[in-house]
Amino acid sequence: MKAIRCEKKSKGEMTKDKILAEAARLIHIKGFEATTINDLVKATGIKKGCLYFHFSGKDELSFAVLEKAKADFFAFLDSLLEGKTPGDRLNNLFKGLQDAQRDMDFSGGCIFGNTALEMGDKDKNLSAFVRGVFDEITEKVQKVVKAAQVTGQVRKDVPAGILARHIVMTIEGGIMLTRLEKCEKPMKDCVDSLRTLIGLKK
Repeated sequence: MKAIRCEKKSKGEMTKDKILAEAARLIHIKGFEATTINDLVKATGIKKGCLYFHFSGKDELSFAVLEKAKADFFAFLDSLLEGKTPGDRLNNLFKGLQDAQRDMDFSGGCIFGNTALEMGDKDKNLSAFVRGVFDEITEKVQKVVKAAQVTGQVRKDVPAGILARHIVMTIEGGIMLTRLEKCEKPMKDCVDSLRTLIGLKK
């Protein structure tokens, strides 16, 4: 049996990971504009010069945070879109996203939705990045919806693309209200209404 080789990260890579993790945590809570380099220095205990060694400035760091958040989220999304049938995959998606908000104690919301609200009118590059993320999410959901239409598990009188876009928009609204009200009812209502709208049974 061939041994699995595990490569240890260098000290520099671990430092960069630490900066990214703390930046993501702060940005998720405070937003991009309110999070400062000094906040990161205080949170990480890393000197400012070291931070600038890894990231040229706040813009580069912001994009790095979003890139990592995107990679992590799509890995999570792919794990949810599993199941024996397309209908099962959609139900797993709804349940998984609902559970995720509960696990987060209904705090933080969605970093992509937060970024869209905060920076949509202020930063064209961040806006374009987030728009691309939502487009990719919608495309993944659309494929499952289309497959569910073929199997008769989802209504067929509305195009799959429209249903998928509505699913993504409704879930984002549910996440926002769940964060605001600090309880799972908005997300539960959101998921229940989506099942009714697309004709999906549990």
